[in-house]
Amino acid sequence: MYLKKVDGPRAVTLPDGTILTRADLPPKETRRWVASRKATLVHAVAYGLIPRSEVLERYDLSEEEFDLWSEAIQKHGIAGLKVTAIQKYRQL
Repeated sequence: MYLKKVDGPRAVTLPDGTILTRADLPPKETRRWVASRKATLVHAVAYGLIPRSEVLERYDLSEEEFDLWSEAIQKHGIAGLKVTAIQKYRQL
């Protein structure tokens, strides 16, 4: 078995003890962004699994969009990423 050469670690351990690997990242073709997928990407960047620039390019995201996701997680947790809760949390 051969492993593809990647820059950086293949897996990282999150503070809650779960292990996040590159296999856990959403597919490149993802266009429907649910809260769990957004959170996975933000955690992957925050804990050094994948560089931010690679995420922006791979998933065709803008810097502003990714920054909004990061801020929402920092302020409100994963619930802040849910589309149904955006108005509620942005008013605070």
